[in-house]
Amino acid sequence: MNMQLKKGTLFASLAVILAACGTTVSSSSASSSLASSTTSVAPAFTTSNNIVLYTRDTTSGTRDGFMGGIGFSTAAKNDSLLTDGFVIADNTAILTAMSGSDKYGIGYVSLSSVNNNVKGLTFNNVEASEDTVLDNSYGLKRPFNWMLRANGDFPSETVENISKAFVAFMVTIEGEDTIAGAGAVALEATQRWDDIKANYPVCNQDNSAVTVRFGGSDSIEKVAKAITASFKPRCGNFVAEHEHTGSGDAYKRTNDPAIKDTAVGKDVGFASRNFTDAEKKVGDVALPSAQYGQLAWDAIVAIVHKDNPLLNVNADILKRMYEKASANPIRTWAEALAAEAAL
Repeated sequence: MNMQLKKGTLFASLAVILAACGTTVSSSSASSSLASSTTSVAPAFTTSNNIVLYTRDTTSGTRDGFMGGIGFSTAAKNDSLLTDGFVIADNTAILTAMSGSDKYGIGYVSLSSVNNNVKGLTFNNVEASEDTVLDNSYGLKRPFNWMLRANGDFPSETVENISKAFVAFMVTIEGEDTIAGAGAVALEATQRWDDIKANYPVCNQDNSAVTVRFGGSDSIEKVAKAITASFKPRCGNFVAEHEHTGSGDAYKRTNDPAIKDTAVGKDVGFASRNFTDAEKKVGDVALPSAQYGQLAWDAIVAIVHKDNPLLNVNADILKRMYEKASANPIRTWAEALAAEAAL
């Protein structure tokens, strides 16, 4: 047997093996596989498969914004309205699933969380970006908000003063640049930190032994960590402790009398939604307006696996996926693609 025949036999054998694994290859692709072990052919996407729905828990600001944005606000706090088989997961778990472990899933995350390992879908043919959020052409948006403990209710006066300086820094030009760099859409700022830092003398001292506790929305975690990293050297190198467990904890861990003074208490809380009326007061006493506010805008992006052929959705398509009692449900990817084609 000559070398050419041996080579042809090897190609044929490799093709048989790959075919047995469900992959179709030509002799030229077999040759490429021999040349580079990193070359592979992705298996086909089976559009007849059922859609696996991922959602956040009922305290999540991301869920609140998403369900409200698709016209299904009643499901923001009510799991029983969702299509059977849904999976409740946090921001990181949804990204992990869409990155590889669940090719047939769909979920939603903050724009600041979207990465190159997943496919972000356009909404009404508009891509989520800073520009489309600011000009309101992207329909799925929500606020990023902050909340402080009450005056005199911090672990120390130093922690209180650093926390208030931090809030002031967030709406400076430097803070705005940091927020934008972390993927959120910053509010317009007109002052630099140097213009206002004299109002916060606490930042002129060594704060390296002082810990400030941050928590609340995990959708804001990336942004919050970026801001604290930028602000620490400007304010005595305090220690920033982050524990982000959901928007519902922004109020609970800073102002709820039953929780705020326990081991999970926080000094600064973040919510990726508007605070409710109940969260803007303690008992019958309203929180002063200086105790909470907005730091940025964010887009909510529906994401799927990169092998998924779906590109664009609207509120109707997403609602028909997530609504158990939909009169015209979308339960398979073939149905989703047909609905996309009809837009």
